[in-house]
Amino acid sequence: MEDSENKQLYICFSHLLDYPTADLGTQTQTCIDLLKKNHAEAAEQMTKFLEFVENKELGYLEEVYTGTFDVNPACHIFAGHLLFGESFKRGAFMSGLEQEYKEHGFDTKVELSDHVPVLFRFVSSTDSDFANDLLKDCLIPVFDKMNTNFEDDSLNPYMPVLRTVSLVLNNIFKGR
Repeated sequence: MEDSENKQLYICFSHLLDYPTADLGTQTQTCIDLLKKNHAEAAEQMTKFLEFVENKELGYLEEVYTGTFDVNPACHIFAGHLLFGESFKRGAFMSGLEQEYKEHGFDTKVELSDHVPVLFRFVSSTDSDFANDLLKDCLIPVFDKMNTNFEDDSLNPYMPVLRTVSLVLNNIFKGR
């Protein structure tokens, strides 16, 4: 798979894992279309999320997102929190991220540096070794941890997104 296609997927993951907007259905379909090229199994999983998103009011999507990522500590949307908890290590991790972002001219906007959608936006914007390390040493473990918190028969609508991201990242990096 080409790096440009990976970067497009990272942007899609950023959108799908960020607070929902009225464009969530379109963003999901875009992700499915990209996944069909090299990740057929993941594309099939994502259709389950698209089925959930379609015909849902934005307010309901926001409630589900909040319940999944903001209220549930087992699936927190902040990588540092999942990896280190509320400890000095998380602060050091975030400080290191902020330094790398500054060196690359990357703006997190209003989010904390370890916000998972921000991390995906960053890795989609650069070819640096740091971005590859961030994917391999941070995001893969984060999604592995998130996924262990959901049973295979979980009814959480975000489970297909979490499984897809994990599958794709592991496929990209298994040969590296």
